[in-house]
Amino acid sequence: MLKLWGRTNSVNVKKVLWMLDELGIPYERTEAGMEHGVVDTPAYRALNPNGRVPTLEDGGFVLWESNAILRYLAMKHGSALYPADPAARASADRWMDWQLSTLSPAERNLFWGLVRTPPEKRDMAAVMAAAKAAGVCWTMLDAHIARHGGPFIDGAAMTIADIVLGCYARRWFGEEVRVEGMPVLPALSAWYATVGERPGFRRWVAVPMT
Repeated sequence: MLKLWGRTNSVNVKKVLWMLDELGIPYERTEAGMEHGVVDTPAYRALNPNGRVPTLEDGGFVLWESNAILRYLAMKHGSALYPADPAARASADRWMDWQLSTLSPAERNLFWGLVRTPPEKRDMAAVMAAAKAAGVCWTMLDAHIARHGGPFIDGAAMTIADIVLGCYARRWFGEEVRVEGMPVLPALSAWYATVGERPGFRRWVAVPMT
């Protein structure tokens, strides 16, 4: 049976949990990270030298990095969520890489500044700068979805890119991080409503952020 290491309030673990729900395959999960510890133990570092979550064990194969885990699961189980067509697959990869290279650095201080930092310790200048930077990113995706009409990021078919960005969009649309001046993005909102209906999203992603 698959083994997953990670805490459920990690955005990167949420990606994998949602994917596992989409695939409908059994797995065991061990709490790890932050208040659960584990990640600094020699045994865990032997699995994942980064000391981060998630980590996946599939028999003798160990894999870390959440986006790589989604690709692996989709390929192993023949899921259409990772398209066989080269152009469609490359586009899904493009948006997943964009999450790592562009979106995450832009929005990090918005989430951490409002959800993971007590009110008396918040740096609101950094929070507002992050809200602006994240807004620029989400406006890009809004325009992309508007050009082809949705309902998913690349058109009619859902891909693992929708899972990856759906997890981050929960932060953007969440009441926990609302600040003044955030742009209204109709195409992005419609897409978010669509992915928000997925059972895996409702189970793992829609829950309150902590």
